[in-house]
Amino acid sequence: MHATTLDTAAKPRPNLVFEWALLAVLATCWGASYTFIKIGVQTLPPVTLIAARTLVAGLLLLAVLRMRGVKLPIEPAIWRRFALQACLNSVLPFTLIAWAERSVDAGLATILNSTSPIFIFLLGLGMGGAEKPTLRRLFGVGAGLAGICLIVGFEALNGLGHSLLAQIGLVAAAVCYGCAAMFGRVFKGLDPMVPAAGSLLSGAAMLLPASIAIDRPWTLAPSAASVMAVLALAVVSTALAFTIYFRLIKTLGPMSTAAQAYLRVPIGVTIGVVFLGEALSPTAWVGLACIVASVVAMTMPVRRGAPTG
Repeated sequence: MHATTLDTAAKPRPNLVFEWALLAVLATCWGASYTFIKIGVQTLPPVTLIAARTLVAGLLLLAVLRMRGVKLPIEPAIWRRFALQACLNSVLPFTLIAWAERSVDAGLATILNSTSPIFIFLLGLGMGGAEKPTLRRLFGVGAGLAGICLIVGFEALNGLGHSLLAQIGLVAAAVCYGCAAMFGRVFKGLDPMVPAAGSLLSGAAMLLPASIAIDRPWTLAPSAASVMAVLALAVVSTALAFTIYFRLIKTLGPMSTAAQAYLRVPIGVTIGVVFLGEALSPTAWVGLACIVASVVAMTMPVRRGAPTG
């Protein structure tokens, strides 16, 4: 009896209120990244911008790990997993988004890139994952997409068809994020900062040679605004965000963590209202309610054996 009590105390259930708060922080970090990228690509090519983003963020996390006395693993098998996670969660999607935002508005980019929960849902169906395709999660997917359309406005979709390759690239980035969330479960036994640092350093190792070969970064003359945008991307939207992301993969699961994609838009709208004096339409408030309902539906745990009816 006593041993059972100790074992239960050693593995407490996550505080869902705290995890939801972290989900909102993650959405803010990644929601802001679209603005940072838009500023950065004005004077920096996409590959170089993302190479700098991943390198600075990876080195920052490595320094924090050193201060905490935590070492990165040395097993080649784990580093191969880090490299695959880097491809799915940073190298491919980051570069695709940066490239796409040279010709696509940030609002449309946000809409197209917020579809990752749908792909996670479909991947879960195909793989028979732990997160079952319940009616509540179906409602969450539908409500989230409806809320985004209401907040941004259907007129934002008028750009569909223009810059088609860039738009396909944004959807492809969302697919990458969906695959990364599913694959990220293999790191459950690690400190959340370890796979974040390992995958970012692996990504930087892939992107730096590409940057040197394609962009010759020593010939570039980035503006101060682009440099500041890269630093903000690295510190806020990458180092901090990835640490939170891998924690939430462990505590909430891939599908629930992906719900932050739906939170990016209302958080961005709120920032505009508070700091830029923008006004919300009545449909936007309805959309915000839809997205809150979506996140609750997708993040609440399924109670085993609970009565239905």
